[in-house]
Amino acid sequence: MIAEPANPSTVDPRQAFQVLKTRIHRQMVDAIDLSKAGQLPERELRSQLRSLAAHLCSQQTVNLPADDRETMVREIMDEIYGFGPIEPLMNDPDVSDVLINGPDSVFIERNGLLERTDIRFANDEHLIHFIQRLVGRAGRRIDEVSPMVDAKLPDGSRLNAVIPPLALRGPTVSIRRFKSKGVTFEDMVRTGSLTPEMADFMVACVRGRMNIVVSGGTGAGKTTMLNNISRFIPESERVVTIEQTAELQLQQRDVVALETRPPNVEGRGEISQRDLLKNSLRMRPDRIIVGEARGGEVLDMLQAMNTGHDGSMSTVHANDTRDALDRMELMIALSGVELPMLVARQYISSAVQILIHMMRLSTGERKVMRISELCGCQDGTYQIEDIFVYRMSGVDATGRARGAFYATGYEPQALKRLASRGHDIPSLMFAARELNSTREYRPR
Repeated sequence: MIAEPANPSTVDPRQAFQVLKTRIHRQMVDAIDLSKAGQLPERELRSQLRSLAAHLCSQQTVNLPADDRETMVREIMDEIYGFGPIEPLMNDPDVSDVLINGPDSVFIERNGLLERTDIRFANDEHLIHFIQRLVGRAGRRIDEVSPMVDAKLPDGSRLNAVIPPLALRGPTVSIRRFKSKGVTFEDMVRTGSLTPEMADFMVACVRGRMNIVVSGGTGAGKTTMLNNISRFIPESERVVTIEQTAELQLQQRDVVALETRPPNVEGRGEISQRDLLKNSLRMRPDRIIVGEARGGEVLDMLQAMNTGHDGSMSTVHANDTRDALDRMELMIALSGVELPMLVARQYISSAVQILIHMMRLSTGERKVMRISELCGCQDGTYQIEDIFVYRMSGVDATGRARGAFYATGYEPQALKRLASRGHDIPSLMFAARELNSTREYRPR
């Protein structure tokens, strides 16, 4: 049950509306015969619940203006079947993240920028009830014994929730939205995230079975890029994907999607990414895609890249390309295998060929900041050569980033390997120049 504040008049009108909604919702729960409700077809049950909500909203004791009654009925139905107060946000295709910092503080990310909304929950208990309902749909639980949860919602969105006693200022929710229509290279070129030359080179690297690591910070677009380049894996190849929370949307016919399992309440039953990666090697994959490398599984991933699984890919959370390699060294150490630093670096440099670094700029735009080739390790130092880069020079009057993409003039060593596999790329593509940010692009 959801308790309402002792003095509703002390809250603002939006919060008072939520308080009234929780009261009517409780009256509906008290009025429903659950044994009979379970026997009704879902359409008929929804119809009866809507009629009951409309009847309760029209009563004099509710004292609700006629103009607000339909809104109240709709929100009550959202409370039962949808996302409650944040239903409009979840239906807005431009909203990429919903961030709830307590009952009276709801933020969204739209076009890469944070905005505060006027949406309110009635109180902490209303918000906890909302969290428990969403978490329950995902087959998970959250309570004082297990006050933190990471789950995937039915629409594919990723939910993370933390409640007291861990959350000191009230229940906290982060929802990373799932887009039914994936962002394509065509979209990225049109929005200025990269250029056609950069897209063509990445497509050739995927088709030519280069091992690729995509790096970037939180929300930079790493998974979007991984989804994008995976479109160009040939249909004839068998792909195994390994993720902590499934987000990849591969379109190939022969795809095995694996997802980790967290420990149960007793702390048992956990299946880690490393466990899945070790098992995937017995599934005859042509390529392995690790959604995000976080720990000791990096060593197994590098072993796969070095032993016949060319064309494998992963993402790494990092601030720049070199930092991504440093983090991979740290994750090798987390695997429990004691490798000297020089050996670890040589192992990484022999496995990974192409590095793509993504960034979300202060303007909210996402850019491919650099595409680099890892040419090896000499005297303990990585030999990294930038192929394409983005250089930002400022912000224009409309709030958009001012800058340009450039080809550095470096001709990748990988061209010979790509040519041997039937993917010829003209060397003129890499001539040092500023690249034209055209808005039209079609993959070759």
